[in-house]
Amino acid sequence: MRKFTAALLILLPLTAAAHEFKSGDLLIDHPRIVETPPGAKVAAGYITIVNSGGTDDRLIAIESELKVEMHASKVVEGVASMKEMTDGFAIPAGATAGLGADGTHAMFIGLTKQLKAGETVDAVLVFEKAGRVAVTFNVEKRSAQTNETHDHH
Repeated sequence: MRKFTAALLILLPLTAAAHEFKSGDLLIDHPRIVETPPGAKVAAGYITIVNSGGTDDRLIAIESELKVEMHASKVVEGVASMKEMTDGFAIPAGATAGLGADGTHAMFIGLTKQLKAGETVDAVLVFEKAGRVAVTFNVEKRSAQTNETHDHH
């Protein structure tokens, strides 16, 4: 019994870490929002999408109780700028893409309360071909990863 309990305790964090959604050939892996400081009016969200199919798709919108836009940020000569991705985000066939690479992110706008680690935000990802996929964004502690720095807002 002790061995079983020990094995269960080892596996529980692994199953809790699994946070993915599937729609056809698309695997939506680990939608997450970086926790916000008190008083913040925006939050950055990230997501990885694996397209195992033979057809390109496009993430065209994210819907939530919160206003959400897809943004691309870049720094040119030390000056940060950001632009809304109004044409969506390409998910090439046979590839992995996501909001979080190359300065892209989901921008949750008009927050009325602090988003704290451990909370969740329900949303619907709208794809050009795969349609609507309900997901849950986990609110997580800020990490040292470069794709989670969003200090220019």
